[in-house]
Amino acid sequence: MPAPDVAALLSELERSDPDAADDAKTAVEWLTGGEPLETLTQLDVCEFLWYTLPLKVSGDERTRADIARALGKLLLLGGLDRYAAICRSPTTTHVLQTFARSGDQAGIAAYQAALDATGVLPPDVSELRWSSIMGPEELGAHLACSAALELAIVSGELTPGSPSFGRGREALTRRWLTEPRAELGGDSWLNRVHGERLNRWVLGRGSARRKLAQPYEVRLHAPIPVPDGERLEPLRWLLARAAEPDGLTLTRRHELPRDVVVEAARRFGWSASGSGPRSESDVPVLTVLRRIACERMGALHRTGRRLTITDEGRSLLQDAARRWEAATTALLPPADGEHDLAVSAREAALMVLADGAPVTPRELRERVAAVVGGEGWRTSVSRDVEVSLTVLFRRLTAFGLAPVVEVRENVPMLRLTPRGRSAALAALRAHALRPRRYVATR
Repeated sequence: MPAPDVAALLSELERSDPDAADDAKTAVEWLTGGEPLETLTQLDVCEFLWYTLPLKVSGDERTRADIARALGKLLLLGGLDRYAAICRSPTTTHVLQTFARSGDQAGIAAYQAALDATGVLPPDVSELRWSSIMGPEELGAHLACSAALELAIVSGELTPGSPSFGRGREALTRRWLTEPRAELGGDSWLNRVHGERLNRWVLGRGSARRKLAQPYEVRLHAPIPVPDGERLEPLRWLLARAAEPDGLTLTRRHELPRDVVVEAARRFGWSASGSGPRSESDVPVLTVLRRIACERMGALHRTGRRLTITDEGRSLLQDAARRWEAATTALLPPADGEHDLAVSAREAALMVLADGAPVTPRELRERVAAVVGGEGWRTSVSRDVEVSLTVLFRRLTAFGLAPVVEVRENVPMLRLTPRGRSAALAALRAHALRPRRYVATR
């Protein structure tokens, strides 16, 4: 059966309902962009009705409701009954009314809730978290996964609202992303999205940064192998201490008790003096470790003066690979009060160090400052770079990944260990492949 011709359908609708034909023409121009109706998916229809129509098509509440109904009539004439029903549905009425009567913020919340309820929105999976700003490859992957979910729901393979729906939706999305696709020449959508994100990351701001990042586009495409043997011993130790029956009793300043601080300093060589530390404030690396475990990983939880391990923490304690992933992804993100310059500085430093060649502290600072300055930051670059690198080295030390200091001709040189280089590459890859998000502006 040939695909319904939009022009013919509009002519047919005009004969029976001229006013609706004008509204339907407006809708279909926004919805299809000149493509045939057979290319439409449920996601296309829902996003037009619940987002594009109330936010981008001019008119009041009644005008937009008329456009939705007119589109429904056109789709019904074209044999697209399911999509026509969405146009006439109470959900569409509710979303349009919410935008008109409660404002854009409430309307967007209603749109997101309605879209999620359809079941055709691909969920985040461990292999890929979707961006809110998608490149062409990611958009293609998202639409393909949504179409697959729609087909599974229509066929009865998946039932939204059922106990197994969440797991089934994730499994189908993962399969659709990772399996080789004939239409992609045997490639997978996941590889396409990763390649697109890596390329965007390499082509970041500034020629100095692009030159530094270019060799990593190939190196970071495949996952970085997790090193063999025990790793991240300080993190494993802290989780194990917090997993004891009563957890850890903190001081009145909510710091770790002195006996735990002394144990950490001696065990990991963090003591700055022969007499040993008197409190956690004497071992800033331990504070960094505790805060990352609590605030970023969600592995520890404080209730009053009691620090205990969470379910997430127990999972990390038992799974070395997950512990490695959690630690490496914690190397770059901004600390409290930091902005993106700090992340850029640490990212550049890891690219320099991951190469494996020894570098003097001064050379490292200068190369990082050149990258950050080339990105267009207008601030005290030298001071900010110094602070950012201090944070990075404390994080590396907190995870047992501190650079080795070699003295050559009385000049100290920094070099990451093989395990440290693996961590640096894993951190860079996670950062490069992160989803792009809208940033709210004040």
